[in-house]
Amino acid sequence: MIKTLLSQVKEYKRASILTPFFMLLEVLAETLIVLLMGYIVDYGVKKGDINKILLLGGLMILAAGVSLWTGCLGASYGAKAAMGFGKNLRKGMFINIQNYSFANIDKYSTSGLITRLTTDVTNVQNAYMMILRMCMRAPASLVCAMGASFFINVKLASVYLIAVFILSSILAFIIYKATGYFRDAFLKYDDLNASVEENVSGIRVVKAYVREDFEISKFKKASVNIYNRLIKAENIVIFNSPVMMFTVYACILLISWLGAHIVVSGDLKTGALMSLLAYCMNILMSLMMLSFVFVMVSMSAASAKRIAEVINEKSTIKNPKEPVFVVKNGDIEFKEVFFKYNDKAEKPVLTDINIKIRSGETIGVIGGTGSSKTSFINLISRLYDTCEGEVFVGGKNVKDYDLKVLRDNVSVVLQKNVLFKGAILDNLRWGKKDATLEECMEVCKIACADEFIEKFPKKYETVIEQGGANVSGGQRQRLCIARALLKDPKILILDDSTSAVDTATDANIRKALRDKIKKTTKIIIAQRISSVMDADKIIVFKDGEINGFDTHENLLKNNEIYREVYEAQMSGAGDFDGIGGALNA
Repeated sequence: MIKTLLSQVKEYKRASILTPFFMLLEVLAETLIVLLMGYIVDYGVKKGDINKILLLGGLMILAAGVSLWTGCLGASYGAKAAMGFGKNLRKGMFINIQNYSFANIDKYSTSGLITRLTTDVTNVQNAYMMILRMCMRAPASLVCAMGASFFINVKLASVYLIAVFILSSILAFIIYKATGYFRDAFLKYDDLNASVEENVSGIRVVKAYVREDFEISKFKKASVNIYNRLIKAENIVIFNSPVMMFTVYACILLISWLGAHIVVSGDLKTGALMSLLAYCMNILMSLMMLSFVFVMVSMSAASAKRIAEVINEKSTIKNPKEPVFVVKNGDIEFKEVFFKYNDKAEKPVLTDINIKIRSGETIGVIGGTGSSKTSFINLISRLYDTCEGEVFVGGKNVKDYDLKVLRDNVSVVLQKNVLFKGAILDNLRWGKKDATLEECMEVCKIACADEFIEKFPKKYETVIEQGGANVSGGQRQRLCIARALLKDPKILILDDSTSAVDTATDANIRKALRDKIKKTTKIIIAQRISSVMDADKIIVFKDGEINGFDTHENLLKNNEIYREVYEAQMSGAGDFDGIGGALNA
């Protein structure tokens, strides 16, 4: 974990090295100032030697200047190193997430990834700054002050050793008790972010069902869970300060009482006693700072582990060593394919799939909810890999292709239609970043999207809100189809992508696809038989297996499931899920 995190320091190594270096110089200068103060009293003020006062005073000013300068540099480099480290952690996670396969993405919740990119990075970033600055300054200050104290008087300095031992034990106990609560609190941020993310993305549904009070209650519960754990942690940590102050004043009283006797006996000078009292605060405050560093590091340990998990996660799908960069055509073949989403699943999602599709064919895919239609098409563009068997595109195993080349040639319009904030043109150009306006207009005509785009005042420059909130479901679907067509793919897959449009528009889209992109293999997943009945062939799925694969006419004659659903839909009785028939039996 530590190695993973430190690998993200990268260009901020210099700043990370200079920060503790300047902190050490600052501590040395501060230690010297206290020592010089005692010398001024003993060798300047008491003896009335103005030259000594001026000389030692000048050295104190110089030491103070060095302390100020090195302190500022240390703070500056520390901030640069910590902020840069945080930036690299976010960048490293985000880039790695982009390389995830769908199988990797399934392991993490959206809110969990957001928490890792925000709250967890902030925790680790702050801890890193504390380590660079305080983990050098506090021990160095402790050692220097202790060394100077023993140099002045061994007997009185021994008081500090006893105080440090007692205070260390108490602070260690406080840290141990508080760390668990802090760790639990930061883990609960996932629940809080999940509540916010779900509420904001589904705010229209919340309002439509008047569930504001329920959502507020859910958010409050998640927020209170964090609050309670942080309060418990802080109620323990607050003992740091009184314990610290008690120890400091006890040491001052003891040093003053013992020191006064030694001064009277002539074995210790007054200025030296003043320096010892000043070092008392340095030693114990250094210990206090170290305790806060340990608390911060303990708090961030869970965050560091979660960040390292995301960075170290390896994609389950990788490019071959010598990838194929040309997809010859839109031929598709499944050979004895079995698939399940994870190794722990008892039953495969797809079972013994064997099928051949010729380039340029239009293939309909139908089946009940959960019959694995989407799982089937996800294997074609290698969004997932098979557990057993092989999938071929253009005569080559999909695992032999360069991933970018394969996915550019197998264009998929997924069930969930996602548009991004920006102009319609910007969204369309996801399919082809250098597409001209004319090319965009052409694909929009095929997808029947031009008819509503032309009605907008700004036409293709109309801004789409986040998630496509300012367009209807059918309009989103048509824009997503147009975006996919811009790739000029060998294979076009529509995963229930016209479910939100009316039947007339659906028919127009299918006609345009048939007439305009004849060489492209088209796979259309649908619930309505009317959407696929004019396809060259239709695949009927049941429980992850192919129950039928033939033309509409032949399926009506030979496939009981298809015939039952067709008759039900034609009579208005329902679809694959609604009739409660053979598909879900």
